[in-house]
Amino acid sequence: MKQLTKKAEQMTREELAAYIDYSVLKPEFTEEDIIRLTKDGVELGCATICINPGYMELCEPYVKGSKTMLCPVTDFPFGTSSTESRVQQIEAVAKYDTVKEVDIVANFGKLRAGKYDEVTEDLKACAAAAHKYGREIKVILETDALNEEQIRRGCHCCMEAGADFVKTSTGFLTGFESYGATPEVIKMMQEEVGDTIKIKGSGCIRTREHFLQLIDMGIDRMGVGYRSVPVVLDIK
Repeated sequence: MKQLTKKAEQMTREELAAYIDYSVLKPEFTEEDIIRLTKDGVELGCATICINPGYMELCEPYVKGSKTMLCPVTDFPFGTSSTESRVQQIEAVAKYDTVKEVDIVANFGKLRAGKYDEVTEDLKACAAAAHKYGREIKVILETDALNEEQIRRGCHCCMEAGADFVKTSTGFLTGFESYGATPEVIKMMQEEVGDTIKIKGSGCIRTREHFLQLIDMGIDRMGVGYRSVPVVLDIK
């Protein structure tokens, strides 16, 4: 849990932007859209730009020399590829020096089935692939598809695998109610991980109040969509 020296409402826009992974993941985005949004995230000073792996070379020039880095999101949004494929996807992007972290989706179907050992072993290989290149890895549990026990056990899978972050949602789940990074789910995750690994909230962070509340709770990072970034940063 992040230790705060002041309340979120007292933070500067620059300090608040450092909590944001600026999401540029929609598959319908054109290259022009991706470049424009990447430039916007860099200008605001966001921690990273979350992109699909196929756009690494497109986005690299726009983050070089800035405090903002890239966060490619692998095996997205389903998390159902083989471990071998997942490791290859991670290694393909982790080698870039503009990458701060790599995100990956846990196989949440297996979490729902209670196959926690299988999930842990898969994530262990994924974490090793990211760490081989000195990158941190964030694991997306897809909490809206899980019950409380599955979320709590999923956190332990991440810790046992050596992941650096556990994360709530992809923002692309269908067939379930969308709640995303609620304070209740973040608190649940904090109870399980303590100070062992970091927590990223994503999904349905669309108001400044929600954004500031999660910071005051001690969250480490948040994934915010391009439409919501100006809202949470109070940019008129």
